[in-house]
Amino acid sequence: MDENFSSAGRIASAEVFEAHRGRLRAVAYRMLGSVSEAEDAVQDAWLRYDRTDTTGVENLGGWLTTVVSRVCLNLLRARAQRREEPLEPGGAFEPGGPGGPGGPLGEPRIPDPLLRREGVVDPEQEVLLADEVGLALMVVMESLSPAERVAFVLHDLFAVPFEEIAPLIEKTAAATRQLASRARRRVRGQAPTPDPDLGRQRVAVDAFFAAARNGDLDALVAVLDPDVVLRSDGGAGVRARHTVVLSGAATVAGQAVLWGGLSPFARPALVNGTAGAVVIGDNGRPLSIMAFTVVDGAIAAIDVLTDPERLNALDLSAFRP
Repeated sequence: MDENFSSAGRIASAEVFEAHRGRLRAVAYRMLGSVSEAEDAVQDAWLRYDRTDTTGVENLGGWLTTVVSRVCLNLLRARAQRREEPLEPGGAFEPGGPGGPGGPLGEPRIPDPLLRREGVVDPEQEVLLADEVGLALMVVMESLSPAERVAFVLHDLFAVPFEEIAPLIEKTAAATRQLASRARRRVRGQAPTPDPDLGRQRVAVDAFFAAARNGDLDALVAVLDPDVVLRSDGGAGVRARHTVVLSGAATVAGQAVLWGGLSPFARPALVNGTAGAVVIGDNGRPLSIMAFTVVDGAIAAIDVLTDPERLNALDLSAFRP
């Protein structure tokens, strides 16, 4: 950078970047499913912007989106490569191992949840959730290939033209369109759109916890969609991820009954903008975060994070008594 670049110029440059930071964080979070990695990607974009002469860039927002998207794409590719590495001998069919419900690219990794108490406004989070991005949608996006995810996020969620996405993923515009279409079909098939009425969502979730607490299987089945899917991420074990994927109202209801004793410790929360719960034991230790996707009054998906390491890293002070 020019040695004569003034401090005033740097301040102005930083202010210009800050005007785009919210959108860049939103793009990166949707691509990576990690708040910390999204922040790192945006910071990387700032460093590249800070040392680049952008005076000839007509669409700075588009240029910055491309920069942060390229950073995210590299992270996604590195992540996919790690997940494809073989496990140690003997771990062939544990939950999360190859062939099981959590095999490579298909394991139900629960992305970082965005939490807040109901009725509490969080302007910074509102920017991240400017368009609905429920946890179920984020979980399904974890199963997309890096190129599919970039194409889907940029085009379907941020209206970036295929012609601008294609060079980023080294595809033609037509191939990029096909990738986004394939991703869209998978997302629509596995991540139903939540009921827009938060009150209706909360009614279903409260009914779920009441039925679980009472051990009422019939009431649980009644509040669950017949094809409900339960995905739980317990973190990484010695040889594989401790993951669970269950489907069907009867099966999920049976599992929920086992959680009945935890119902009194469930604190209502908004998880990625939809009704959910933070479960904290009487000793103050976080036990789980549960996100519910409610469609037409019935629970269609339940996504649960129980990984102790990730739970302990979250600020849950707002949900403790």
